[in-house]
Amino acid sequence: MNRFIGFLKKEFYHIFRDKRSLVILFGMPVAQVLLFGFVITNEIKNVKIAILDNSKDYITKELTDKLISTDYFILDKNLKSANEIEGIFKAGHVKEVIIFESNFAKNLEKESKANMQIITDATDPNTANLLVNYTSAIVMDYVNSINNNYKLPLQINTETRMFYNPELASVFMFVPGIMAMILMLISAIMTSITITREKETGTMEILLVSPLKPAQIIIGKVTPYVILSFVNAVIIILLGMFVFKMPVQGNIALLLFENVLFILLALSLGILISTMRNDQQSAMMISMFALLLPTILLSGFIFPIENMPWILQLFAQLMPPKWFIIIIKNIMLKGTSFAFVWKETLILAGFTVFFLALSIKKFKVRLE
Repeated sequence: MNRFIGFLKKEFYHIFRDKRSLVILFGMPVAQVLLFGFVITNEIKNVKIAILDNSKDYITKELTDKLISTDYFILDKNLKSANEIEGIFKAGHVKEVIIFESNFAKNLEKESKANMQIITDATDPNTANLLVNYTSAIVMDYVNSINNNYKLPLQINTETRMFYNPELASVFMFVPGIMAMILMLISAIMTSITITREKETGTMEILLVSPLKPAQIIIGKVTPYVILSFVNAVIIILLGMFVFKMPVQGNIALLLFENVLFILLALSLGILISTMRNDQQSAMMISMFALLLPTILLSGFIFPIENMPWILQLFAQLMPPKWFIIIIKNIMLKGTSFAFVWKETLILAGFTVFFLALSIKKFKVRLE
């Protein structure tokens, strides 16, 4: 029994001396509980909206104040005409536009009925549904609060219109997200094991004595994966178009270019991971755990970023898949040109250059 207790103590000592084991045992559960607890929510928060007030009377002003006095909505812009709606949705900041008809207060007082329209960006159908429900609930609450002042019950009719996805097909949300996740994971995993395989098999020495420079070795390693990952991207786009009936409203050449850029980014990130690890298993584990959860939770793929705490919103800005998903949705669903996605494209290019430069630098250090 004493021998068994001694053996048990030794195992505990081994675990507590290994920092990686402690991180897996205690760090990962805490991080996952906090992430899922803050990210997974059915509420909306701080969503930017625009209002087209064709009446500009005291009722529409009170309704506007009631909407933006909550934590749900932030008034981003007062529109002057309906012609601005398409442009403001393509810009990507506003998720909902509310339109009040002319003579809103007059119609409500004389006819006990007035009309308003709720238009949402339905590229994310779940968020669009929530926005309509929240807005309708606030309008109904306002009507109930003023009904006591009138003999006849008042009624505000809300007409709903969904831009870009009128049928609220969830596949329109999942195809861009799945594309980002697959390209990020496959590209990063395949490249993260490419150099570690050379280290494990001992063939790195052959590369070390070759006349090739570090940059040439890295480019030679990733070029086949660029081509294969691009084929993957084309297959995903074709499946989305012909199997799930997902439209491609924008320029196909621009869409393919953005996919190539994101593939290069993912490959450069995989190379960076491979230069820091000496075995394929650890490189693959880092690629899986360091990229999978952030891609799903912090990219806006499933859960709206504006609903998250500010610290997670800050981390989300550092997630390349977030910017790629914005680009893909804009091109495929909104039909936007490069003029609307140049900022996101520049961010992806910046990430790519940074990761690639860091990879080459670390590879040089390893060679020395």
